Amino acid sequence: MATNLAIDPRLLDEALAVSGVRTKKEAVTIALQEFIARRAQAKLVDTFGTLDWDDSYDHKEDRRARDSKPATLD
Repeated sequence: MATNLAIDPRLLDEALAVSGVRTKKEAVTIALQEFIARRAQAKLVDTFGTLDWDDSYDHKEDRRARDSKPATLD
């Protein structure tokens, strides 16, 4: 999809320089991918501390039980 954008040329030049890519399209694509990833990470951080913790759960016992089962081919 073709889109025309008025992007600050200094920002675009700097993005080209720091990214090491050759085209403006590549620089903008990388910038958008990183922007999306950063926002997704921020949403994930917001969930920290919101889970209910089961103090009675014994992860070591669960691991021993899982490791003692014979491997099966599915």
